[in-house]
Amino acid sequence: MKIYLVKAKKIILRNTEFFLLFLLIFFAIFSTQFYNLKKQKTVKGLISLNENIYFQKSLEHILNNLKPKYKTIKHNVTSGESFNSILKDYDISDKEIKKINTTLLKLQNSNRLKVNQVIKFTIDQSKNKKIIYLLYPVSKTKKIEIKRNIDKDIFENKEIVTNLKKRIVFSEGVITHSLYKSAESLKIPINLIVEFARIYGFQVDFQRDIRKNDSFQIMYEVFEDENGKIFESGNIIFADLVLREQSNSLYFFKDEKDEGHYDLNGKSVKKALMKTPINGARLSSSFGMRKHPIDGFTKMHRGTDFAAPMGTPIMASGDGVIVKARWCGGGGNCIKIKHNSTYSTVYAHMSKFANGMKPGRRVKQGQVIGYVGSTGKSTGPHLHYEVIENGKKINSQTLKLPSGKVLKGKNRKLFEVERIKLDVLKSELIVGLK
Repeated sequence: MKIYLVKAKKIILRNTEFFLLFLLIFFAIFSTQFYNLKKQKTVKGLISLNENIYFQKSLEHILNNLKPKYKTIKHNVTSGESFNSILKDYDISDKEIKKINTTLLKLQNSNRLKVNQVIKFTIDQSKNKKIIYLLYPVSKTKKIEIKRNIDKDIFENKEIVTNLKKRIVFSEGVITHSLYKSAESLKIPINLIVEFARIYGFQVDFQRDIRKNDSFQIMYEVFEDENGKIFESGNIIFADLVLREQSNSLYFFKDEKDEGHYDLNGKSVKKALMKTPINGARLSSSFGMRKHPIDGFTKMHRGTDFAAPMGTPIMASGDGVIVKARWCGGGGNCIKIKHNSTYSTVYAHMSKFANGMKPGRRVKQGQVIGYVGSTGKSTGPHLHYEVIENGKKINSQTLKLPSGKVLKGKNRKLFEVERIKLDVLKSELIVGLK
């Protein structure tokens, strides 16, 4: 026996590396088998745990508490959206939407949303999403607040009205580059700059009539809350555009039937047609014979071209009815307006029409009907503008149109009183500024 042990020892010593490798392989196989057996037991345990209804409820509770229970959303309304479609986009159920609409209809029609209005609401993000709070905009100063009564599971509503105070603002400036840039530098609201240009658009060509160092004055209404925050602007109650040292003062006056701007003599600035239906444009091609930029031959140009940046608003030059709003071949997207039995106007090469512009639609003077483009036969963004008199296309720039009404009698006396008041107010504001 001893001899065998000695021999075995000698064999092991001679084959040490072989025996170590054998032991390593044996240990690896044993470990793998043990791991696989343990893994199978663990998987079976997890499957059993997952099928346990109590575990599922506990897991759901934990996950719900990991994310905020309530989420507040501020949704900016875009074109084509409805109140119902907005809520559906946030996975609110039809039943929930119906309950909200029923509550809302007690104070407001939910179908009266406007583009860029903001709807604010808070959602309970539990399994069945519910609205906890909703703020519905009616106007800049009025909103409807809807809250959920958790105990009764019903909605309660109330109106929130912001009380505004009217304030009169006076600004004046020198035109260095353009009226728009000069007025914008004085922080005059953009809509009032456009309105200022529209008022003077009946008598002034902003491309050719304005010179460097001409000046302007403007007095307008703003409406503020108790913290001095401006919610909206009102009327321009006084304006003056000084061209080559010549004043052109205009005063806002409202009578029983109409309102508008009048000069010192009580004559309305409003005329049958505006001189130019676009602001900030350059006269790029006048009425008459010219070489066509695309066709290449000389022909009669029966309109006036105004070069302007793409998307610049185009206005109706007078009150009237749209008789055409479609593709016009070489004219691209175009609109034709009939103003009366004598005059019609055409606006061509538009990039797009304003909302609602279609045949039969009545438009007001100065209303935006479309936007500058380069559709049809066009080498760049511009407006091709035509005036048609008794069926014949005429030069819009030399057209002499009758002025608007002149105040008489009682209205003239009332206007004079209002004019004096506005002059006094202007003087007080100027003194206050200095």
